[in-house]
Amino acid sequence: MASEDKRCDDKRVDIKHIKNLVALMVENDLSRIEIAEGDTKILIKRGGKTVVQSVAAPPPAAPVPAPAAAAPSVSAPAAAPGELLIRSPMVGTFYAAPDPESPPYVKVGDAVQPETVVCLVEAMKVFNEIKAEVSGRITRVLVNNAEAVEYDQPLFAVAPA
Repeated sequence: MASEDKRCDDKRVDIKHIKNLVALMVENDLSRIEIAEGDTKILIKRGGKTVVQSVAAPPPAAPVPAPAAAAPSVSAPAAAPGELLIRSPMVGTFYAAPDPESPPYVKVGDAVQPETVVCLVEAMKVFNEIKAEVSGRITRVLVNNAEAVEYDQPLFAVAPA
């Protein structure tokens, strides 16, 4: 029984490993990483829609419809002249506050610095603090609380300081 448990543990996806792969992709401007270790395969794509896929067993027998190649995407809000956008570094769920009882990290009119935490993006049960990475004043909040966000989706508009 212990060997079965070990095999099961080997097939679990290591979130830190995936985060490191995503950071490597961003750092090196890669659009795709595919890794196969035994029966486990990880495929991560950037650009357009981000897909993280982990397969520990053969695919299901039933055919899975492929996404349309030219599927229209939700139009991203454009930055007004002179505005900067704070974008989501990952796919996940946007949270404006650390918990439902707390006020939002930032609101329209608030000043931000590069290290200012502006929101959380939850991905795979991990809450990631998103920092402004720019200096200025929040002019627009572009996402609703608890809304799903895509990689590189604008979250906030900022008038630079």
